[in-house]
Amino acid sequence: MQDNKAKGTDIATLGEFGLIKHLTKNIKLKHSSSNLGVGDDAAVIDYQNKKTVVTTDLLLEGIHFDLMYTPLKHLGYKAIAVNVSDVYAMNACPKQVTVSIAISKRFTLEAVEEIYAGIQLACENYEVDLVGGDTTSSLTGLCISVTAIGEADEKELTYRSGAKVNDLICVSGNLGAAYAGLQLLEREKRIYDNNPNMQPDLTGHDYILERQLKPKARKDIYERLKEANIVPTSMIDVSDGLSSDLMHICDKSVVGCQIYEEKIPVDFETHKMAEELNMNYSTFSLNGGEDYELLFTVPLDKFDAVEKIEDVKVIGHITEASKGNYLVTRDNVEIELQAQGWNPIKE
Repeated sequence: MQDNKAKGTDIATLGEFGLIKHLTKNIKLKHSSSNLGVGDDAAVIDYQNKKTVVTTDLLLEGIHFDLMYTPLKHLGYKAIAVNVSDVYAMNACPKQVTVSIAISKRFTLEAVEEIYAGIQLACENYEVDLVGGDTTSSLTGLCISVTAIGEADEKELTYRSGAKVNDLICVSGNLGAAYAGLQLLEREKRIYDNNPNMQPDLTGHDYILERQLKPKARKDIYERLKEANIVPTSMIDVSDGLSSDLMHICDKSVVGCQIYEEKIPVDFETHKMAEELNMNYSTFSLNGGEDYELLFTVPLDKFDAVEKIEDVKVIGHITEASKGNYLVTRDNVEIELQAQGWNPIKE
């Protein structure tokens, strides 16, 4: 269980500007497009002839994360990763981020430093500059808002609306692992709530725990697609679940789809966790969400090229809109896809 009330430095002793200066004193800008970073009323960014993409994600305590089992450093890392993932999903390269954070009095300076340690580690790994943000107090809990800014040539930008009939449907990595990790953490939390003397049993589940607590944006897949000279016809990152996110592409592109259950990549630990919970692992992969894998479509003639990209699988194809959106099960039964993934405004 996380303890953010441990004795430490009261943030009020620094004040807002002192806190910002303290947390950002070691930040160094990497990109020439970052003309001015933290320290003025606004950042200055110059992309010259490139197209700019901008995305924002909000993480709220009790909605998007539970501090009982989420390490603060991991949370800071995740806040950056989920935002740059959206930039990669546009087939663009993230360059800058801004971070705004609202904190309550129960957090010490050391606790906030942990969050920023994760933020800075992610910025280094994804080669993005932290160029601004805001800090304020909160009466209800921790809130982190990140805006990511990226660049791309106009001809390389990829939208959800470009899928065409007969395009191949591809996905990176494997699906359902983050949801499996969440189910494990929630199970152990319930056990702890009922008996605080019981220690959590997380043995043998390192992979699915990391997928939930410290997800990776697929920078490598973005780079491999560029190396292969493949510009996807449509793309989205899997944040709400394969079913929901594929249907976003179909809706925006005005097409249908057919995917095959046996082709959807699922890790062994995800299988194992589903068995422990007496659940179908396909439920994890179709509806779990938070995998942040890249789901994209390419023309049929790119089959050989995309098959050569490590950690990418073809799982189906695009059809006429009139044919609907279907999953073909291992028993060769067609089931209509339902958008049953994460809904951020559902009560």
